[in-house]
Amino acid sequence: MAPDASSHPAGGGSLRIGFLGPEGTFTEEALLGEADYDGAEITPLGSLVEVLESVRDGRTDLGFVPLENAIEGTVRDIIDSLVFDFDLRIQREVVLDIHLHLMAPPRTGLADIERVASIPMATAQCRGFLNEKLSSVELLATNSTADAARLLGQHDPAMSARPTAAIAPRLAATLYGLDILVEDVEDHPDNQTRFVSLARTGIPAPTGHDRTSIACFQRADHPGSLHGILGQFSARNINLSKLESRPTKQALGDYCFIIDFEGHIADAVVSDCLRDLHAGLAGVKFLGSYPAAGPAAPELRREAKTSWAEAGAWVDALRAEVGSADVR
Repeated sequence: MAPDASSHPAGGGSLRIGFLGPEGTFTEEALLGEADYDGAEITPLGSLVEVLESVRDGRTDLGFVPLENAIEGTVRDIIDSLVFDFDLRIQREVVLDIHLHLMAPPRTGLADIERVASIPMATAQCRGFLNEKLSSVELLATNSTADAARLLGQHDPAMSARPTAAIAPRLAATLYGLDILVEDVEDHPDNQTRFVSLARTGIPAPTGHDRTSIACFQRADHPGSLHGILGQFSARNINLSKLESRPTKQALGDYCFIIDFEGHIADAVVSDCLRDLHAGLAGVKFLGSYPAAGPAAPELRREAKTSWAEAGAWVDALRAEVGSADVR
């Protein structure tokens, strides 16, 4: 993975990264999987907004947050905060396979369970299992999957009053001394979550396999307005990977468009496209150009590096001929 633009704190010392706590969340699991973050000072924080505030206020160098889930879609609190409330830049994306497990204190059996605690998004992703195996249980909402495991493992009175299980990552069971009763209780085994790291400033250098995220604001909603925006990308053969509308919070029916597309602001075709969009719209908010994730990403980056080197040598050879001909 290419280093983030803010990977070297201005004041020296360890990289400081804030993430949604407590310890044991999927966010922490994804964060710990990034080898070049080894040695960073990672701090669990109480909410997604607190993570963003810590970056804005300089208490951390990076914030690491979930942005999109394959089942539940975009994490709206995050995307709305990035578009309307914070001026932060995406530095990278990380995609993690999501596997949820039912866990409980030792010596608790599946038949004993009267309540299941987790974040509502997680229980929603386990509807099939819960309906089939635990159809009569009460669902308790917590701030995160790991928070459910933490409260249960630390014998929180509200959790201990009746036999309770948690739906959480495997890491949380290990951290909080819980037994896994049933593994992989999610309805969709191919579920994934996309995480992003965020910094106050900086754009990572292009790698040859990058993604750019922007928000587009219209001057007025009229027939063909979205078509005009999309036409800028189509005319340049730029592939969109995501298009989503969000209310601007200014008036009913007033929407902006969140767009992810392939390429980097350093690419001439991308910068040209953004220039035209900025000139023709009420506003364009640049959220970041960053290395794209995925199992094929390293190989694609290696191929791009080789192609660039070969193309550079070809151009250099041609430039060397400039002015060398003596035609009479």
